[in-house]
Amino acid sequence: MKELNILIFPGGSDVGVEIWKSLKDCKKINLFSANSAVSNHSPFIFRKHFTVPSITDSKWIDAINNIVMVYNIDYIFPAHDDVILALSNNKEKINAKILISPEETCLICRSKIKTYGFFKDIIPVPKIFKNIKEIKNFPIFIKPDLGQGSRDAYKIDDIYSLKTIIKSKNNMLMMEYLPGKEFTIDCFSDRKKGLVFCKGRERVRTKAGAATHTKLVDNHTNSIFQEYAQIISNKLIFYGSWFFQVKQDIKYEYVLLEIAPRIAGTMSLNRNLGVNFPLLSIYEAEGIDIKIMENNICLKLDRSYINRYKHDLKYDKIYVDLDDTLIINNKVNVELIKFLYQCINNNYKIILLTKTENNLNLSLNKHKLNGLFDEIHVIDKNDCKSNYIDPKNSIFIDDSFNERIEVFNKLNIPTFDCSMIESLLDDRC
Repeated sequence: MKELNILIFPGGSDVGVEIWKSLKDCKKINLFSANSAVSNHSPFIFRKHFTVPSITDSKWIDAINNIVMVYNIDYIFPAHDDVILALSNNKEKINAKILISPEETCLICRSKIKTYGFFKDIIPVPKIFKNIKEIKNFPIFIKPDLGQGSRDAYKIDDIYSLKTIIKSKNNMLMMEYLPGKEFTIDCFSDRKKGLVFCKGRERVRTKAGAATHTKLVDNHTNSIFQEYAQIISNKLIFYGSWFFQVKQDIKYEYVLLEIAPRIAGTMSLNRNLGVNFPLLSIYEAEGIDIKIMENNICLKLDRSYINRYKHDLKYDKIYVDLDDTLIINNKVNVELIKFLYQCINNNYKIILLTKTENNLNLSLNKHKLNGLFDEIHVIDKNDCKSNYIDPKNSIFIDDSFNERIEVFNKLNIPTFDCSMIESLLDDRC
């Protein structure tokens, strides 16, 4: 495959971050990001990030085309439902290929009403109430026709609450409440071979519409989902990655919630079994024969926030302690090691300052740390580490507060303990 420049749009969405995770270490893939001028995660993970107008602004296409022209973008990878539709509607005006399914598929999948109408009597879909008079029992569920995640989606327990919300919200669907378990089914289709992958996962815990704890379903359940996937892919044409979601009704039947012709944020579960959906989507668009291999292991995923930082530090020398800093409880501090190798990649100088009373060479050999340091200084326990530090463009890492404050007060350089290392990590690609 030739080298490709990929623009993820928007790069700061949950979907954009999953695409970044999937592609950032792939050879011959160069990543770029575009996002509107709102606070988002893109600048923390992309070195080449661009601010563009919102897709509601008439100038957004010109802004995207300018990025395409200047950086020779080969493909645009949509990472939001509204962006998918905007790109689909304007694909003739955009000067790059778009990793997207056909326009009819995008239009039907964007609307819950269109999706349910299209698949009614083919696979189970929720009962929709056209007006309040049709509702005989509560609870019911309401959500926007055009929506994503759990925004403006509510379980409604009484008529008063229903009237209050409908009065303040437009284009809301009133539908039966489905009390059972919820599932996402990750799928992949090749335009020549059709459906080539389908694997369901239970959404055990969710937050803001995203699965934060998910696990694979058993083979029997997945066989049911495969039947649904085949029916869906026989009726709609998909290119590359897509997914659908179902939820059990009161009789435990799986009822369709939505279909989306895009990457799902928690496709990372199947990615870590060997199915890299974004990369496969690129291969599919390039006409490369798709082969899928999965590790046969039991895997669960639990998601939580990760912290990333931007700072104004200027440094090219790192002075670091050994005991209880680089080696803690007789184990290597892997987060600190990650940072030190980041520094090696940047051609920074790493200097070990230690007051260890153990055999230093034995300790370094045991923990495979030989060759890591540009300089090593073994310091008397009554001596000051500040005496061995060149303060110009330097930082100091040590578990000891007394050591850090002595260096800080004398040399006025930034000092860090082990809990602060995360602020020094740079994941941008």
